[in-house]
Amino acid sequence: MAPFDSVTARLILLLAETGSIGRAAEREGIASSAVSRRVSDLESRLGVVLFDRSAHGVKLTTAGQAYAEGCRKVLRAIADLDAVMADFGSGQRGALRIACTSSALTGRLPELLARYAQKHVGIDLDIQEMGAAKALLALDEGRADIAIVSDNYDFSRFEIRPFEDDRVWVLAPPDHPLAASIEPRKDLAFANVLDHPIVGIHHAGSLDRLLGDAAKTTDRRLVETVRVESFPALVRMVEAGFGIGFLRSTSLHLLAGTDLVCAPLSDPWALRQLLVARRKSSPLSAAMKSFITLCADTYVRSV
Repeated sequence: MAPFDSVTARLILLLAETGSIGRAAEREGIASSAVSRRVSDLESRLGVVLFDRSAHGVKLTTAGQAYAEGCRKVLRAIADLDAVMADFGSGQRGALRIACTSSALTGRLPELLARYAQKHVGIDLDIQEMGAAKALLALDEGRADIAIVSDNYDFSRFEIRPFEDDRVWVLAPPDHPLAASIEPRKDLAFANVLDHPIVGIHHAGSLDRLLGDAAKTTDRRLVETVRVESFPALVRMVEAGFGIGFLRSTSLHLLAGTDLVCAPLSDPWALRQLLVARRKSSPLSAAMKSFITLCADTYVRSV
């Protein structure tokens, strides 16, 4: 068998993620024909079909799923080996790859990164903003060393520590029927706001999942007038009167300059956290250890 080809392996995983040769080629900055040729050559060499191809895209076959999982393991091992080798150096140089959500980047993370960069000038920081599910996938596949994500996911494979408290708040225009019940220092029960139409946010995102699960426990459903893909857009649509909205506390700065009113939800499920996660099996490099220590030393739990 020919030597393991890490470039082709990464293409296989990218095709599995995107389901499209065109999108995979665009992400890698190569021609679609080059992607197709690599996959065809690999299938010919292995004697198996890795992808079912259709007009709608590509999908892993059973054999392809097994090969993709093997690629993940090998690429993780390569990433882990790099981390181990980095620790043999002086500890003054290296790299730290952090996958994080937009909530983390709108909270205390930027200031923390600035402190870290000032103290560790030889460490190259690679900050990747993405959804929580993709951040954990990047961690699992060895494409990130640390992930900072919301806490409503499966963390059984990861070592986690608290990063920042991130409570859920409700917001409304000042002339909204709910506004009279909203006071910034007074908790409001989720059940008291469910009868009002809402501006939805990012389908299947962590906040969307959190609100949907909470509504199901009440045997009621959220009524969306419109759905947006970013928190600034949510604030603008609430301002325009399309409904009430929900934000995490790390995004409340977006209300600056508006006349919107807001209050924290009192329900236990609304008391959330952002977490620092790393793979349990990954070597703890000097760069990772120093960053995790900084996070722990500066974490202050909200009361």
